[in-house]
Amino acid sequence: MVAQSYYSMVKAVWRWGSLTTPKPLYPRPLHPRFNSFSFSLFARLSSQSSYTEKQNLFLMGPPGAGKTTVGRIVGCRLGLPVIDVDDDILEVKWKMPVAEKLSELGSERFLEEEGKALSDFSAVGSVVSLTGSNPLHSGTMQQLKSCGVVVYLDVDTEDIMRRLSTMKVNRIVGQGPDVSMRDILRFRQHFYNQWFDTRVLCGSGDTADEVAEKVLQALRRYQDSESETFVSTRGCLSKGTESASDAKYFSDVVIEGLAPDGGLYVPNRGFPKLDACNWLRMLGMSYPERAATLLEKCIHPLDVPAAQLYRMVHKAYGENFVSPSIAPVRHLISNQYVQELFHGPTASFKDLALQLMPQLFAHCLPQMCNYLILVATSGDTGSAVLNGFSSLSDADRQRVGVLVFFPEDGVSEIQKRQMTSFGEGNARAVGVASDFDFCQRAIRQMFGESGLTGHLAVEYATMLSTANSINWARLLPQVVYHSSAYLDLVSDGVVQFGDPVDVCIPTGNFGNAMSAMYAKQMGIPIRKLICASNRNNVVADFIATGEYDLRGRPLVASHSPAIDILKSSNLERLLFHVSGRDSQLVRDLFSSLEKKQYFKVPGALLERIQHDILAGWCSEVECMAAIREVHLSTGYILDPHTAVAKVVADRLQDRTCPVVISSTAHHGKFAPAVLKALELQGPTGTPLDQLDRLTSFGSRPLAHNALLKCLRESGNRPHLVCPADISILAEQVETMIQESFCKVY
Repeated sequence: MVAQSYYSMVKAVWRWGSLTTPKPLYPRPLHPRFNSFSFSLFARLSSQSSYTEKQNLFLMGPPGAGKTTVGRIVGCRLGLPVIDVDDDILEVKWKMPVAEKLSELGSERFLEEEGKALSDFSAVGSVVSLTGSNPLHSGTMQQLKSCGVVVYLDVDTEDIMRRLSTMKVNRIVGQGPDVSMRDILRFRQHFYNQWFDTRVLCGSGDTADEVAEKVLQALRRYQDSESETFVSTRGCLSKGTESASDAKYFSDVVIEGLAPDGGLYVPNRGFPKLDACNWLRMLGMSYPERAATLLEKCIHPLDVPAAQLYRMVHKAYGENFVSPSIAPVRHLISNQYVQELFHGPTASFKDLALQLMPQLFAHCLPQMCNYLILVATSGDTGSAVLNGFSSLSDADRQRVGVLVFFPEDGVSEIQKRQMTSFGEGNARAVGVASDFDFCQRAIRQMFGESGLTGHLAVEYATMLSTANSINWARLLPQVVYHSSAYLDLVSDGVVQFGDPVDVCIPTGNFGNAMSAMYAKQMGIPIRKLICASNRNNVVADFIATGEYDLRGRPLVASHSPAIDILKSSNLERLLFHVSGRDSQLVRDLFSSLEKKQYFKVPGALLERIQHDILAGWCSEVECMAAIREVHLSTGYILDPHTAVAKVVADRLQDRTCPVVISSTAHHGKFAPAVLKALELQGPTGTPLDQLDRLTSFGSRPLAHNALLKCLRESGNRPHLVCPADISILAEQVETMIQESFCKVY
């Protein structure tokens, strides 16, 4: 741990500088639904933060990162003058070496003088290599960021230590016999992460020329924000045909959720492919660090500034998760591993996305209107959305409401109690006397009715959006945990980087499966994606035959309610990608599904799907037997969804490589089914009694404290139940808006 004197010194100088966060460099304009000129495009055109040759390029990083050497190479390639702050500013102004000044003043006074020396910095159009300690001074960094772009050279600590060991370094602030260099580097990491505009993730052993090329690539991406657009799977915006006024950026798709033509948004250029050196750099990172690194590659900094994204990620995956690993991977049996995705506040995998997505939504939210988030849930999404949006600031919650529709008899008792515990303010859950597919269809129909959406916009200045996995900001964070699972297997020595793994996912709406496919596009060597269904096995049938057939197929309640789904929304994204982005085909297929409850894909397309995806299903008897058998052999308790995946993995996976089974919920959420499977005393008593019984059983994974707390505090609260009538649900939407946004004080 860094010596207390070093902490105090830096904090003192931090206070001496400025405690304020730099204000946005552009105001948020009207949303495109009120103004045909795209919000994100307007932001880009009016932003002063886009790099131009009249601005500076600041290279930031720790001592030994190579800022000076890389700066000279970059300056040469760009034809720009190069400034080294140590040599060209500080030593010139002080008329003595930096090391001598540091020795004379001591660390605290040195930082003050260093900040003053840059107070009149006025260079433009230059490549500037900052000192390693400049980011410790907030006033200096605010001034520098106003006249250029800060590129963070994120160099592996071991590389830094090797470089410094060959140099006689005596000009590092805080250096001393009581403070190790590793501690200094670790402490400064927070400051570097606060100030950068774009990050260059340097691979172990990268040469200066290689790092310089990465800097230029990062700069090109920073300048070329216009190319990072989104298109609809149904073709409302086709590649190369969108005009400047109708282009869709990340900020747009987060807010809109669903494309105007009813399709789902996908990145126009696909996912960035990461090199092996980038993945290997992430091996030693924590889950939040991995998430920030990956999401920076997928979200342009003019939509969400990279430093702000970093703060959002660390808030999302902080103390609200039971496990410090966030999404740990544990060996189950033989070649099978379980990724536990249930350590968040609502004990399901939905938390991995929905602790972050509300922050992204609030950041992108225009100032001139309110938003009502509509959510259909088959069990877990509802409580995760309600919990995630409840963590927003008071100001944001005054303009954002959440209304969840769930099948009254299609979720577990604990899931229902979790959702109905949110009964106050701008968040509530309403039961529907139907199934999940009806709830989802009702929401999509409301989005498609211009009369309703127009009425809500004009009458209440309120727009509709969604937090289901059809929303890109909900799906994107899920890519992180599939990537992290593979990195954990590499770190644990289970595989060498580049070795293949299979992933088996209990599949309902296909969002979790689709996020695994995207992780594969980014470079994670997933060999086969195995989709596991319960007896609502429409996806398994489709993967086997190419026919998506809902004719006469009822939705059957099961012990795994989160995958009791017949219309898998995210299958639309899969078909768009495997068809070579054939939006006409996608539009025709889903039009047929709406009108005829059936479609069939061409044989060649089915072959491409089957090349990457296996699918199967299991019965209720097989599911319960898997829970019992795994517990008898390992002491581990599977929830029913994970048990479905275990059965299908046993049946379809060839055991030539490891398989990661996505454990999507804590078993305590389904206590009656689990107690029955374990052949314990009948599931009598309250849900809390049942969960306490499982807890006393003493098996892994341990009881989820958030579940226990929810059950103790919520009781059996009454809640509204509506008939299966879309017009009545629409009335609930209007009532919710009136009560949330039309209060008279």
